[in-house]
Amino acid sequence: MPLTVENAGDIAIVAIPGKSLDSGNSRDFKAEIAPIVAAHPKLVFDLSALTFVDSSGLGAILSSLRQANNGGGDLKLCGLSKQVRALFELVRMHRIFEILNTREEAIRSFGG
Repeated sequence: MPLTVENAGDIAIVAIPGKSLDSGNSRDFKAEIAPIVAAHPKLVFDLSALTFVDSSGLGAILSSLRQANNGGGDLKLCGLSKQVRALFELVRMHRIFEILNTREEAIRSFGG
């Protein structure tokens, strides 16, 4: 699962590739994202390519948030499809993550 990372100042924007983040690829995702989060505690995950996330995928994203918070940073999400946003709301993850519509809004929300 090759992740695309762009930088906007001290914020890393990570585009999550593929249509799904689930039990089939969440372990690979966690392994690839860990060094990125360690190097850039301020992150934006662009989920616009995803149409499906299961509990393993949610766990991997939540793990990234914990790692960012432990490093003094934060993780914000953008570009959620209707299906993925509905899942986040169903399991109340929209109360844990700041979810924005676009990358630009997510970058601005860091206030820098």
